[in-house]
Amino acid sequence: MSPKALDYDSLNENVKKCQYAVRGELYLRASELQKEGKKIIFTNVGNPHALGQKPLTFPRQVIALCQSPFLLDDPNVELMFPADAIERAKHYLAMTSGGLGAYSDSRGLPGIRKEIAEFIERRDGYPSDPELIFLTDGASKGVMQILNVIIRGQNDGILVPVPQYPLYSATISLLGGSLVPYYLDESANWGLDMNNLRDAVQQAAFRGVTVRAMVIINPGNPTGQCLSIANLKEIVQFCIRENIVLMADEVYQQNIYQDERPFISARKVLFDMGPQMSKQLQLVSFHTVSKGYWGECGQRGGYYEMTNIPPETVDEIYKVASISLSPNVPAQIFVSHRTFSGLMVNPPKPGDISYLKFEQESKGILESLRKRARMMTDGFNSCRNVVCNFTEGAMYSFPQIRLPPKAIEAAKKAGKHPDVFYCLKLLEATGISTVPGSGFGQKEGVFHLRTTILPAEEDMLAIMSSFKKFNEEFMAQYEDHQGYSRLCT
Repeated sequence: MSPKALDYDSLNENVKKCQYAVRGELYLRASELQKEGKKIIFTNVGNPHALGQKPLTFPRQVIALCQSPFLLDDPNVELMFPADAIERAKHYLAMTSGGLGAYSDSRGLPGIRKEIAEFIERRDGYPSDPELIFLTDGASKGVMQILNVIIRGQNDGILVPVPQYPLYSATISLLGGSLVPYYLDESANWGLDMNNLRDAVQQAAFRGVTVRAMVIINPGNPTGQCLSIANLKEIVQFCIRENIVLMADEVYQQNIYQDERPFISARKVLFDMGPQMSKQLQLVSFHTVSKGYWGECGQRGGYYEMTNIPPETVDEIYKVASISLSPNVPAQIFVSHRTFSGLMVNPPKPGDISYLKFEQESKGILESLRKRARMMTDGFNSCRNVVCNFTEGAMYSFPQIRLPPKAIEAAKKAGKHPDVFYCLKLLEATGISTVPGSGFGQKEGVFHLRTTILPAEEDMLAIMSSFKKFNEEFMAQYEDHQGYSRLCT
């Protein structure tokens, strides 16, 4: 009897090739342990509200009014909601064709796209065209749309930083393209080596792969570094010279925990280089409401902006977006809130009823994240055979674990990758759910794990103490002083 279409052996091979470690073996085991009654600290995914971060009051008030517009007709509405939230809700409802329950244009509500364009212009100092902004169900959906348009087959390559966020490797596999890795330099705080980048393109060409796009993640996930202006200029020049699209994943642009290297968008760097350069690069930039001090991951709101993309191509991308009819309309309101209320642009003004509360909440979240980034980095660096670069931005630490040969051998006997073996032991002993570095890519013989910096500030010392105790016992069990996995410093 021939196999049925949905039998495993009959499935699309590209689906089988997809790997997404953030929700992989470690997460599934953690979920099992949780069902058995074990307390689990899920640091495997950047999900702030799940780890106790409170939602900002003002945007939730506005979205509540938009979701339940009958409240606006209640004579007591001003006793329940501040006047500026009421005004903002009316402003957004007027943009829709039937409230939040109606489809929008497949690109998103025109009024929202206009506000995003104004935000981008204020951020970068250069005008933005709302017609080249598409709203999406989170930035991930936007990345998938653009890769779907770029990748034609297995001979089309996408340059992706390694370590990388597995959205990229999984989507490239699903679409039948080729991932072309360029390795970040851990010894230089995960810096970008342009020679490595050039070598990656040459090696891809030798294999018959044509590189069509380059991904940058700034600030980095999982590595937490912030790209310098000099690095960004080199990247722009490289992409122009190689005639490839630059995909700028900038979803963590509000999450900056040091003052020496602030976030600068790839778009601003491009336009600052003058008209001769700025018209040559095809650039797609991504942003989301899931990160920053908002952390509204479950709302699934994001957008991308296209620069120097031909009108005919924009029409084709619009066709792809139209297949899903409409991005999530409530999330579009959140995205617009983000552009209105981001630290970078135009928060509620002094004198507005919601100003003081918004300032207190948003600054409190970012200040606490900055403290937690330092606490976690210092905690890892105090542990035996662990080294960790400081988290300059984003939401993660990515420490390197120097595994003894006996541990590597034990992992092989257990049929596990060495860092998966370590992370499973950590999970069983402490309840801390992390992601092994092999899920993001790493150099041969080097092992890492990724954890978020999102556990509550008051819990951080206890979590790091628990990790240190486990690590000390693990090293004592397997250490034989006869050599270690390579340690990059």
